[in-house]
Amino acid sequence: MTPALALLKKARVDHRVHSYEHDPKAASYGLEAAEKLGLEARQVFKTLLACTEKGELLVAVVPVTGTLDLKGLAQAAQVKKCEMADPTAAQRSTGYLVGGISPLGQKKRLRTFIDASAQGLATLHVSAGRRGLEVELTAAALAALTQATFADIGRG
Repeated sequence: MTPALALLKKARVDHRVHSYEHDPKAASYGLEAAEKLGLEARQVFKTLLACTEKGELLVAVVPVTGTLDLKGLAQAAQVKKCEMADPTAAQRSTGYLVGGISPLGQKKRLRTFIDASAQGLATLHVSAGRRGLEVELTAAALAALTQATFADIGRG
């Protein structure tokens, strides 16, 4: 059981776990999850970490079909500038490996932002903390557990 799933169980949040055989050669972990689980790609979200000009790490949850709008994230976080975080720093801070970073159950609580498009979905899928493992839950539940803010941070 991953820290993400342990958190969901402890909080008694309604969720469903989906697993698939991860292909290490997959170009996109999120699109691979959508394909192998037979999901609409717009329902699958990836968890990315960005770093502000002051070195603060931020969590961004965006659809796998697009990219993170760093300017939109900076605006939402009320900082001057954001750039993608160093993968090693992301792994150290979250306790998860890149490609399996979950917004749930991270080692350190980081400010979290979820793309506003999630609010229009009945449920969404995010990493459950391991490549090949996804968790389905409502955007409201994800936001409540991560103390996230919804913002326009996705592109495409």
